[in-house]
Amino acid sequence: MHNYHGNKCQSIPHCPAVWSCVGLTARGCHGVLWAAGVFAVFGRGLHFTHSAAGPGAGVATTAGLLAVPDCLQTGYSSSCEAAELFSRRPSSSRGVFLSLTILIYMLLGELHIIDPEIWHKMRGSQMVVAMKAISLAFDLDRGAVSSFPTILEFLSYVCFVGTVIFGPWISFTNYRDALDGRKMSVAWFGKVALSFVKSQVCLVISTCVAPYLFPYFIPIYGDGVPRRWLHAYETAVSFHFSNYFVSYLSETTIVMAGAGFSEHKDHLKWDITVAKPLNIELPRSMVEVVTSWNLPMSRWLNKYVFKSALKLGTFPAILVTYTASALLHGLSFHLGAVLLSLGFITYVEHVLRKRLATIFNACILSKRCPSDCRHQNKKAVWVYGTNLFFSALSIFHLIYLGSLFDLDAEDEKVYMASYTIQKWSELNWASHWVMLGSWVFYWLI
Repeated sequence: MHNYHGNKCQSIPHCPAVWSCVGLTARGCHGVLWAAGVFAVFGRGLHFTHSAAGPGAGVATTAGLLAVPDCLQTGYSSSCEAAELFSRRPSSSRGVFLSLTILIYMLLGELHIIDPEIWHKMRGSQMVVAMKAISLAFDLDRGAVSSFPTILEFLSYVCFVGTVIFGPWISFTNYRDALDGRKMSVAWFGKVALSFVKSQVCLVISTCVAPYLFPYFIPIYGDGVPRRWLHAYETAVSFHFSNYFVSYLSETTIVMAGAGFSEHKDHLKWDITVAKPLNIELPRSMVEVVTSWNLPMSRWLNKYVFKSALKLGTFPAILVTYTASALLHGLSFHLGAVLLSLGFITYVEHVLRKRLATIFNACILSKRCPSDCRHQNKKAVWVYGTNLFFSALSIFHLIYLGSLFDLDAEDEKVYMASYTIQKWSELNWASHWVMLGSWVFYWLI
């Protein structure tokens, strides 16, 4: 039987390479996943057998730091953030000052003041730590967190082992709730196992399936412009599933560490969701895509950036939000270009569909209407057709924007502006032209 399947695989083009890729991918991530799991369970025991301010918190903080690729640098940045926060203890503008301090620190890292190799390894952890520190500072300013934490509480929160490696962001209030120590159960184990399996499936698709989608798995051939768009689709899908891999893995580690649950009356549910792949691959709108890409980060940006910047106006607030996201993710031209393009695309789509929904009194907004909305046209064929058209347009934008994240490109090349210009020029700047046309159409109607 084994030889039969081996011979069958040999007869399929690229099959041996794909299976080799699957094996290499599994071996490559095994060590990291094993370490993350051990640290998460270890941290759970330390946190939940002691209070956040107790003796176990110091050891738990150390466990969180040791889980990070460069623990000393992350510990240094966390200490700096703690010093800035506690130096402004009586202040009502801790959020603004701490945000500026973190921004300067991260810019220094991006400008290679810190060793570039070390910085790139710890950038993800730095982003999570920064988001936690900023959210706590704003919550203290707004009174959402009533009591000021001790330094040990602060460090145990920002270095919480369940989130410090892969994320996601959780608020200080949710972190404190998790310290009560919910018991392990069948539902807990089921959530951990399901999220882990999903993460591995997404990793294999991202690394071993999506890059070979055309023509090995789907026999579509083309030259010139068609081939460039097919390759862009492969690149975008691979990038999407790499994000799902990290998202499901972060669900795994945070639940293993004892957080990521909700309570409804006396019923406990391990129901944390970081990403919604179906809303991204088959989206209603680009607005739905950006909110479904990383739900905790979307909530963080909305609560601490967008709402704070709304006094500038809706469109400036959107630009500030996407700029903040770009700075948190790092100073790479291609990522900044994608995020700022997303800001323009989502805004134009939102105002256009809002105008159309008003004119035609129909459920064609960027977000799904509630069941009791006042639109007269809800289930007409042309309403479904309009929403389907905007869904196809969203997929088109996703392919175009995702074309920059090519796994075959050299790292140094990707960060250069010329790479972004070349990639989008090959696709004739199509998404930007469509966005401009949509904006003109919006003003004409």
